[in-house]
Amino acid sequence: MEFPLHFRCPISMELMQDPVTISTGVTYERKNIEKWFSTYKKKTCPATMQLLEGFDLTPNHTLKRLILSWQERNTASSSSSSGGIEQDEVALLLRTIESTPFKVSSLKKLRSMIEKDDEIKVDLVKFGGTEVLGHIILQILVENSDFVTFHACEEAVGVLYHLQLSDDEVLIQLLSEPDCIKSMAIMLQRGSAEARLHTVAILRRMAKIDCGWGQVVSDLVDMDIFKSLLELFSDEINTKASSCALDVLIEILGKGKNRLKAIEAGAVCVLIELLPDAGRSKCEKMLFLLKLLCECAEGRSAFVDHGLAISVVTKKILRLSELGTKLAVKILWLLCTFLPTERILEDMLVLGAVNKLLGLLHIDGRSSTKDKAMKIIKLHGNSWRQYPCFPCDLRDYLKLVQGS
Repeated sequence: MEFPLHFRCPISMELMQDPVTISTGVTYERKNIEKWFSTYKKKTCPATMQLLEGFDLTPNHTLKRLILSWQERNTASSSSSSGGIEQDEVALLLRTIESTPFKVSSLKKLRSMIEKDDEIKVDLVKFGGTEVLGHIILQILVENSDFVTFHACEEAVGVLYHLQLSDDEVLIQLLSEPDCIKSMAIMLQRGSAEARLHTVAILRRMAKIDCGWGQVVSDLVDMDIFKSLLELFSDEINTKASSCALDVLIEILGKGKNRLKAIEAGAVCVLIELLPDAGRSKCEKMLFLLKLLCECAEGRSAFVDHGLAISVVTKKILRLSELGTKLAVKILWLLCTFLPTERILEDMLVLGAVNKLLGLLHIDGRSSTKDKAMKIIKLHGNSWRQYPCFPCDLRDYLKLVQGS
């Protein structure tokens, strides 16, 4: 319900319940002005920014009676006309958000409205809400140490989370701007759990829209962002955040410029640790990321430094899916081709990788996976045959394969 301007607290722009007046003559909601003084340690009048000599709060009984009288008169009529004023309320909230430094309560109200009614989302875009929200998000680049600004940005991200990106070209363009991506990166690193979920979900939606977003991110991301993404990915409780983070990692690493940063942030270790218990779809994506990381020398080194890496990847061959087998064999092929140390070859034999590769050769037909298995065996079969633990009944077969 829209109510008279002088009934609003200048801080929250909400209807006052307990109005109090300070020394400058301006009236505020008691809890809001007390928070201004005690929590934010301010010594000025929020509306006039005058420096205060005293901090006494005087109850404004006259205004309180006027508010109560107005509420009684409007209670009956408001119930019958509430549906018709929603558009006006959206426009009013946006004007309030633009005009006051205390945006959080209005953003929360706006968010609660669009959560309940899809038509409100259309009104928000129509009244320029995209630009208003974008301006709030960009503010943390300038004032990222200010609690009020940061909290407002969290709420703005919460509103954006409920919008359909594909329906708003202005919003897509805004979120693709480098400064906006930098702001969301800050939110991803320092925001609340809910704000981080909203941010990573927005990033995943952007990744699925062909708008050049991935390339811009590739030019901006740093190792701290990878740490935040890996932390979200490792969250076993919030599966939605974990899934979103994994998709964003695939998009970023697919550009090829950020693999070293991801490796330095511990991506290889995290993937290996989580791979055994992952479901099919997630496991395939993780193997794809490991394959990408093992395509560079630093990734292969990090892979072999983990004692369980070869064992974990080997177990996915012929057990997960055709795609899972293909990716796992590709990882082993990268190791055997570019980092064929004695330790790696021995681990592959002892941990069953060689037996799995030989098993692939019995599958009918030609495939790139079978070809890679053949190449691995031809490269290192002589070494494996010399090990006492290599099965005697397979030595002749291995020799035959190498000779083919």
